[in-house]
Amino acid sequence: MDVKTVFLNGKIEEEVYIEKLEGFETFDHESHVCQLKRDFYRLKQAPHAWYTRIDNYFTGLGFTKSEAYVNHYYIMVEGKPLIIVLYVDDLILTGDD
Repeated sequence: MDVKTVFLNGKIEEEVYIEKLEGFETFDHESHVCQLKRDFYRLKQAPHAWYTRIDNYFTGLGFTKSEAYVNHYYIMVEGKPLIIVLYVDDLILTGDD
């Protein structure tokens, strides 16, 4: 399963500022910069923000994180295993059925 906007939905923990983008001009505030409220694809904090958010979500649902592989989660549903593997912006789901 591909999560299309995965790096647009992470929440940034620290304050991040960027220069104003081309085409965004304010003549009365030329020296100002922009503060980001959410992450985006080229931001180096984006993968960490995504993994933190999805980790909290899965563990909140009762999934157990694998000790051997940090991007593997598993849970037993009605006596059958459900395994989720994270790979960048993809989720691989597998189980008995």
